[in-house]
Amino acid sequence: MPGHAQGKPAAEPCANLSTDLRCRLWGRPERPAFCAGLQASDEMCGDDRQQAIAWLSALERATRP
Repeated sequence: MPGHAQGKPAAEPCANLSTDLRCRLWGRPERPAFCAGLQASDEMCGDDRQQAIAWLSALERATRP
């Protein structure tokens, strides 16, 4: 399966996204458990992709070891 074993930067698209940013593993057994368990919220998504990336990037910085 494509992807990164240790994660990826928030602004980097998932290796499993199609060119129109849709998950190619949706509903398939090889979809990572993290993705299946992710519950998007209004706070996480914001009003557009730029706001979502900003939120995820801030979370990434705040949780960096």
